[in-house]
Amino acid sequence: MRGIRGFVIRRVLFGLVTLFVASIIIFAATQALPGDAARSILGRNATPDSLAALRDQLGLNKPVLQQYWEWLRGVLTGDFGNSLAEQRPVTDVIGERIVYSAFLMFLAAIISFPLAVALGVASARRRDGPFDHVTSVVSLALAALPEFIVGIALVVLFATSVFHVLPGVTIIDPGTPPWSHPKELILPTITLVIAVTPYTARIMRASMVEILESDYVEMARLKGLSEQLVMWRHAVPNGIAPTFQVIAINLAYLAGGIVVVETVFNYPGIGAGFVDAVHARDMPVVQALALLIAALYVVLNMLADIATILVSPRLRTSLK
Repeated sequence: MRGIRGFVIRRVLFGLVTLFVASIIIFAATQALPGDAARSILGRNATPDSLAALRDQLGLNKPVLQQYWEWLRGVLTGDFGNSLAEQRPVTDVIGERIVYSAFLMFLAAIISFPLAVALGVASARRRDGPFDHVTSVVSLALAALPEFIVGIALVVLFATSVFHVLPGVTIIDPGTPPWSHPKELILPTITLVIAVTPYTARIMRASMVEILESDYVEMARLKGLSEQLVMWRHAVPNGIAPTFQVIAINLAYLAGGIVVVETVFNYPGIGAGFVDAVHARDMPVVQALALLIAALYVVLNMLADIATILVSPRLRTSLK
Protein backbone atom coordinates (compact mmCIF):
# COMPACT_ATOMS: atom_id res chain seq x y z
CA MET A 1 0.00 0.00 0.00
CA ARG A 2 2.90 2.33 0.69
CA GLY A 3 4.04 2.07 -2.93
CA ILE A 4 0.53 2.76 -4.23
CA ARG A 5 0.14 5.72 -1.87
CA GLY A 6 3.39 7.24 -3.13
CA PHE A 7 2.29 6.69 -6.72
CA VAL A 8 -1.03 8.45 -6.08
CA ILE A 9 0.71 11.42 -4.41
CA ARG A 10 3.11 11.78 -7.34
CA ARG A 11 0.24 11.66 -9.84
CA VAL A 12 -1.73 14.31 -7.91
CA LEU A 13 1.27 16.64 -7.76
CA PHE A 14 1.96 16.11 -11.46
CA GLY A 15 -1.71 16.84 -12.21
CA LEU A 16 -1.57 20.12 -10.27
CA VAL A 17 1.55 21.21 -12.18
CA THR A 18 -0.16 20.29 -15.45
CA LEU A 19 -3.22 22.36 -14.56
CA PHE A 20 -1.03 25.34 -13.64
CA VAL A 21 0.70 25.18 -17.04
CA ALA A 22 -2.69 24.75 -18.74
CA SER A 23 -4.02 27.85 -16.96
CA ILE A 24 -1.12 29.91 -18.34
CA ILE A 25 -1.73 28.62 -21.87
CA ILE A 26 -5.49 29.22 -21.64
CA PHE A 27 -5.10 32.76 -20.35
CA ALA A 28 -2.45 33.61 -22.95
CA ALA A 29 -4.54 32.13 -25.77
CA THR A 30 -7.66 34.09 -24.80
CA GLN A 31 -5.63 37.28 -24.51
CA ALA A 32 -4.30 36.70 -28.03
CA LEU A 33 -7.76 36.33 -29.58
CA PRO A 34 -8.56 39.09 -32.08
CA GLY A 35 -11.22 41.65 -31.28
CA ASP A 36 -12.12 43.87 -28.37
CA ALA A 37 -14.31 42.61 -25.54
CA ALA A 38 -15.49 46.13 -24.71
CA ARG A 39 -16.53 46.79 -28.29
CA SER A 40 -18.28 43.41 -28.47
CA ILE A 41 -20.37 44.41 -25.44
CA LEU A 42 -21.16 48.02 -26.41
CA GLY A 43 -21.44 47.49 -30.16
CA ARG A 44 -20.00 49.32 -33.14
CA ASN A 45 -21.59 52.66 -32.25
CA ALA A 46 -19.81 52.94 -28.91
CA THR A 47 -17.91 56.16 -28.29
CA PRO A 48 -14.19 56.14 -27.40
CA ASP A 49 -15.00 57.46 -23.91
CA SER A 50 -17.49 54.69 -23.20
CA LEU A 51 -15.06 52.07 -24.51
CA ALA A 52 -12.28 53.40 -22.31
CA ALA A 53 -14.57 53.48 -19.27
CA LEU A 54 -15.71 49.90 -19.84
CA ARG A 55 -12.15 48.65 -20.37
CA ASP A 56 -11.17 50.28 -17.10
CA GLN A 57 -14.20 48.76 -15.34
CA LEU A 58 -13.40 45.26 -16.66
CA GLY A 59 -9.72 45.57 -15.81
CA LEU A 60 -8.66 45.21 -19.43
CA ASN A 61 -6.18 48.09 -19.10
CA LYS A 62 -4.19 46.38 -16.34
CA PRO A 63 -0.87 44.65 -17.10
CA VAL A 64 -1.30 41.11 -18.42
CA LEU A 65 0.53 39.52 -15.48
CA GLN A 66 -1.71 41.33 -13.00
CA GLN A 67 -4.80 40.21 -14.92
CA TYR A 68 -3.55 36.62 -14.87
CA TRP A 69 -2.78 36.69 -11.15
CA GLU A 70 -6.21 38.13 -10.29
CA TRP A 71 -7.90 35.53 -12.50
CA LEU A 72 -5.88 32.65 -11.02
CA ARG A 73 -6.56 33.84 -7.49
CA GLY A 74 -10.27 33.92 -8.27
CA VAL A 75 -10.14 30.41 -9.75
CA LEU A 76 -8.45 29.06 -6.60
CA THR A 77 -11.25 30.57 -4.49
CA GLY A 78 -14.03 29.40 -6.81
CA ASP A 79 -14.66 32.84 -8.29
CA PHE A 80 -14.38 32.79 -12.10
CA GLY A 81 -15.52 36.40 -12.42
CA ASN A 82 -18.55 37.78 -14.22
CA SER A 83 -19.69 37.04 -17.75
CA LEU A 84 -19.02 40.01 -20.00
CA ALA A 85 -22.00 39.21 -22.19
CA GLU A 86 -24.60 38.44 -19.52
CA GLN A 87 -23.26 40.53 -16.61
CA ARG A 88 -23.68 37.78 -14.02
CA PRO A 89 -21.30 35.31 -12.34
CA VAL A 90 -19.66 32.80 -14.68
CA THR A 91 -20.64 29.95 -12.34
CA ASP A 92 -24.30 30.86 -12.85
CA VAL A 93 -23.87 31.04 -16.63
CA ILE A 94 -22.20 27.65 -17.02
CA GLY A 95 -23.68 25.81 -14.04
CA GLU A 96 -26.81 24.52 -15.78
CA ARG A 97 -24.88 23.78 -18.98
CA ILE A 98 -22.45 21.58 -17.05
CA VAL A 99 -25.37 19.49 -15.79
CA TYR A 100 -26.70 19.00 -19.32
CA SER A 101 -23.31 18.00 -20.74
CA ALA A 102 -22.41 15.79 -17.78
CA PHE A 103 -25.66 13.85 -18.14
CA LEU A 104 -25.11 13.39 -21.88
CA MET A 105 -21.53 12.21 -21.27
CA PHE A 106 -22.75 9.84 -18.54
CA LEU A 107 -25.27 8.23 -20.90
CA ALA A 108 -22.66 7.83 -23.63
CA ALA A 109 -20.10 6.39 -21.20
CA ILE A 110 -22.32 3.77 -19.55
CA ILE A 111 -23.35 2.51 -22.99
CA SER A 112 -20.15 2.76 -25.02
CA PHE A 113 -17.49 1.39 -22.67
CA PRO A 114 -19.21 -1.85 -21.57
CA LEU A 115 -20.16 -2.33 -25.23
CA ALA A 116 -16.56 -1.74 -26.35
CA VAL A 117 -15.15 -4.18 -23.76
CA ALA A 118 -17.67 -6.85 -24.74
CA LEU A 119 -16.93 -6.41 -28.45
CA GLY A 120 -13.18 -6.54 -27.82
CA VAL A 121 -13.44 -9.72 -25.75
CA ALA A 122 -15.76 -11.38 -28.27
CA SER A 123 -13.47 -10.48 -31.19
CA ALA A 124 -10.40 -11.79 -29.38
CA ARG A 125 -12.12 -15.11 -28.59
CA ARG A 126 -13.14 -15.46 -32.25
CA ARG A 127 -9.85 -14.18 -33.62
CA ASP A 128 -9.59 -14.30 -37.43
CA GLY A 129 -13.16 -15.54 -37.68
CA PRO A 130 -16.08 -13.95 -39.55
CA PHE A 131 -17.23 -12.03 -36.46
CA ASP A 132 -13.74 -10.64 -35.90
CA HIS A 133 -13.36 -9.55 -39.53
CA VAL A 134 -16.78 -7.89 -39.68
CA THR A 135 -16.24 -6.12 -36.35
CA SER A 136 -12.81 -4.86 -37.44
CA VAL A 137 -14.08 -3.47 -40.75
CA VAL A 138 -17.14 -1.81 -39.19
CA SER A 139 -15.13 -0.31 -36.31
CA LEU A 140 -12.53 1.09 -38.71
CA ALA A 141 -15.22 2.63 -40.87
CA LEU A 142 -17.00 4.22 -37.91
CA ALA A 143 -13.77 5.45 -36.33
CA ALA A 144 -12.92 7.28 -39.56
CA LEU A 145 -16.16 9.27 -39.54
CA PRO A 146 -16.20 12.70 -37.83
CA GLU A 147 -18.91 13.21 -35.22
CA PHE A 148 -20.77 15.85 -37.20
CA ILE A 149 -21.05 13.46 -40.16
CA VAL A 150 -22.45 10.74 -37.90
CA GLY A 151 -24.84 13.20 -36.26
CA ILE A 152 -26.12 14.59 -39.55
CA ALA A 153 -26.53 11.06 -40.95
CA LEU A 154 -28.58 10.05 -37.91
CA VAL A 155 -30.75 13.15 -38.26
CA VAL A 156 -31.36 12.40 -41.94
CA LEU A 157 -32.15 8.76 -41.18
CA PHE A 158 -34.31 9.07 -38.05
CA ALA A 159 -35.62 12.65 -38.00
CA THR A 160 -36.60 13.40 -41.59
CA SER A 161 -38.62 11.78 -44.33
CA VAL A 162 -36.79 8.41 -44.08
CA PHE A 163 -37.90 7.52 -40.54
CA HIS A 164 -39.47 10.46 -38.75
CA VAL A 165 -39.39 8.87 -35.29
CA LEU A 166 -37.01 11.10 -33.30
CA PRO A 167 -36.48 14.87 -32.94
CA GLY A 168 -33.62 16.21 -35.02
CA VAL A 169 -32.84 19.10 -32.65
CA THR A 170 -33.07 19.47 -28.90
CA ILE A 171 -35.70 21.88 -27.61
CA ILE A 172 -35.51 22.04 -23.81
CA ASP A 173 -37.03 24.79 -21.72
CA PRO A 174 -34.57 26.64 -19.44
CA GLY A 175 -34.45 25.15 -15.95
CA THR A 176 -35.80 21.79 -17.09
CA PRO A 177 -33.59 18.79 -16.16
CA PRO A 178 -32.15 16.94 -19.18
CA TRP A 179 -33.54 13.55 -18.11
CA SER A 180 -37.07 14.90 -18.51
CA HIS A 181 -36.60 14.84 -22.32
CA PRO A 182 -35.45 11.27 -23.10
CA LYS A 183 -36.35 11.36 -26.81
CA GLU A 184 -34.19 14.43 -27.40
CA LEU A 185 -31.19 12.63 -25.87
CA ILE A 186 -31.28 9.54 -28.08
CA LEU A 187 -29.58 10.85 -31.23
CA PRO A 188 -26.83 12.86 -29.43
CA THR A 189 -26.08 9.85 -27.22
CA ILE A 190 -25.88 7.46 -30.18
CA THR A 191 -23.57 9.88 -31.98
CA LEU A 192 -21.17 9.99 -29.02
CA VAL A 193 -21.35 6.20 -28.57
CA ILE A 194 -20.42 5.67 -32.22
CA ALA A 195 -17.58 8.20 -31.86
CA VAL A 196 -15.81 6.49 -28.93
CA THR A 197 -16.74 2.79 -29.06
CA PRO A 198 -14.73 1.58 -32.11
CA TYR A 199 -11.28 2.68 -30.91
CA THR A 200 -11.81 1.34 -27.39
CA ALA A 201 -13.05 -1.99 -28.77
CA ARG A 202 -9.98 -2.34 -31.00
CA ILE A 203 -7.60 -1.61 -28.13
CA MET A 204 -9.44 -4.13 -25.95
CA ARG A 205 -9.23 -6.76 -28.69
CA ALA A 206 -5.48 -6.21 -29.19
CA SER A 207 -4.86 -6.41 -25.45
CA MET A 208 -6.96 -9.57 -25.09
CA VAL A 209 -5.21 -11.32 -28.01
CA GLU A 210 -1.87 -10.76 -26.29
CA ILE A 211 -3.20 -11.89 -22.90
CA LEU A 212 -4.81 -15.05 -24.28
CA GLU A 213 -1.43 -16.13 -25.66
CA SER A 214 0.38 -15.56 -22.36
CA ASP A 215 1.90 -18.28 -20.18
CA TYR A 216 -0.32 -17.77 -17.14
CA VAL A 217 -3.50 -18.08 -19.19
CA GLU A 218 -2.16 -21.28 -20.74
CA MET A 219 -1.32 -22.54 -17.25
CA ALA A 220 -4.86 -21.83 -16.08
CA ARG A 221 -6.19 -23.87 -19.00
CA LEU A 222 -3.84 -26.74 -18.20
CA LYS A 223 -5.20 -26.76 -14.63
CA GLY A 224 -8.59 -27.69 -16.09
CA LEU A 225 -10.39 -24.40 -15.59
CA SER A 226 -13.29 -23.73 -17.93
CA GLU A 227 -12.67 -21.35 -20.83
CA GLN A 228 -15.22 -18.89 -19.45
CA LEU A 229 -13.52 -18.87 -16.04
CA VAL A 230 -10.11 -18.43 -17.65
CA MET A 231 -11.47 -15.56 -19.72
CA TRP A 232 -13.19 -13.54 -16.99
CA ARG A 233 -10.97 -14.34 -14.00
CA HIS A 234 -7.50 -14.31 -15.57
CA ALA A 235 -7.62 -12.73 -19.02
CA VAL A 236 -10.09 -9.84 -18.81
CA PRO A 237 -8.76 -8.26 -15.54
CA ASN A 238 -5.27 -8.06 -17.07
CA GLY A 239 -6.48 -7.22 -20.55
CA ILE A 240 -8.67 -4.35 -19.42
CA ALA A 241 -5.79 -2.51 -17.68
CA PRO A 242 -4.42 -0.88 -20.87
CA THR A 243 -7.99 -0.12 -21.91
CA PHE A 244 -8.47 2.11 -18.86
CA GLN A 245 -6.08 4.62 -20.42
CA VAL A 246 -8.07 4.62 -23.65
CA ILE A 247 -11.35 4.96 -21.74
CA ALA A 248 -9.96 7.96 -19.85
CA ILE A 249 -8.80 9.59 -23.08
CA ASN A 250 -12.17 8.95 -24.72
CA LEU A 251 -14.06 10.35 -21.72
CA ALA A 252 -11.90 13.46 -21.87
CA TYR A 253 -12.47 13.51 -25.62
CA LEU A 254 -16.21 13.50 -24.96
CA ALA A 255 -15.78 16.71 -22.98
CA GLY A 256 -14.08 18.39 -25.95
CA GLY A 257 -15.78 16.57 -28.81
CA ILE A 258 -19.18 17.21 -27.29
CA VAL A 259 -18.87 20.78 -28.61
CA VAL A 260 -19.49 19.56 -32.15
CA VAL A 261 -22.30 17.18 -31.20
CA GLU A 262 -24.12 19.77 -29.11
CA THR A 263 -23.86 22.26 -31.96
CA VAL A 264 -25.33 19.75 -34.45
CA PHE A 265 -28.28 18.91 -32.21
CA ASN A 266 -28.68 22.38 -30.65
CA TYR A 267 -28.14 20.79 -27.24
CA PRO A 268 -27.79 23.42 -24.44
CA GLY A 269 -24.58 22.10 -22.87
CA ILE A 270 -21.06 23.45 -22.38
CA GLY A 271 -20.27 22.90 -26.06
CA ALA A 272 -22.96 25.29 -27.24
CA GLY A 273 -22.01 27.66 -24.41
CA PHE A 274 -18.39 27.56 -25.54
CA VAL A 275 -19.35 28.50 -29.09
CA ASP A 276 -21.61 31.32 -27.91
CA ALA A 277 -18.93 32.68 -25.57
CA VAL A 278 -16.30 32.72 -28.33
CA HIS A 279 -18.68 34.53 -30.70
CA ALA A 280 -19.45 37.12 -28.01
CA ARG A 281 -15.78 37.29 -26.96
CA ASP A 282 -16.90 36.53 -23.41
CA MET A 283 -13.41 35.75 -22.13
CA PRO A 284 -14.27 34.80 -18.52
CA VAL A 285 -16.68 32.13 -19.75
CA VAL A 286 -14.22 30.86 -22.38
CA GLN A 287 -11.44 30.66 -19.79
CA ALA A 288 -13.63 28.88 -17.25
CA LEU A 289 -14.87 26.28 -19.74
CA ALA A 290 -11.40 25.67 -21.17
CA LEU A 291 -9.93 25.22 -17.69
CA LEU A 292 -12.82 22.92 -16.76
CA ILE A 293 -12.12 20.68 -19.77
CA ALA A 294 -8.38 20.69 -18.98
CA ALA A 295 -9.10 19.71 -15.37
CA LEU A 296 -11.32 16.89 -16.60
CA TYR A 297 -8.50 15.59 -18.80
CA VAL A 298 -6.06 15.63 -15.87
CA VAL A 299 -8.44 14.02 -13.37
CA LEU A 300 -9.58 11.28 -15.76
CA ASN A 301 -6.02 10.37 -16.72
CA MET A 302 -5.02 10.29 -13.06
CA LEU A 303 -7.94 8.04 -12.18
CA ALA A 304 -7.10 5.79 -15.15
CA ASP A 305 -3.50 5.41 -13.94
CA ILE A 306 -4.68 4.52 -10.44
CA ALA A 307 -7.32 2.09 -11.73
CA THR A 308 -4.73 0.42 -13.97
CA ILE A 309 -2.51 -0.21 -10.94
CA LEU A 310 -5.39 -1.55 -8.85
CA VAL A 311 -6.67 -4.07 -11.43
CA SER A 312 -3.27 -5.31 -12.63
CA PRO A 313 -1.49 -7.65 -10.17
CA ARG A 314 1.81 -7.32 -12.04
CA LEU A 315 1.82 -3.51 -11.79
CA ARG A 316 0.85 -3.61 -8.10
CA THR A 317 3.77 -5.91 -7.43
CA SER A 318 6.21 -3.62 -9.23
CA LEU A 319 5.31 -0.71 -6.92
CA LYS A 320 6.09 -2.59 -3.71
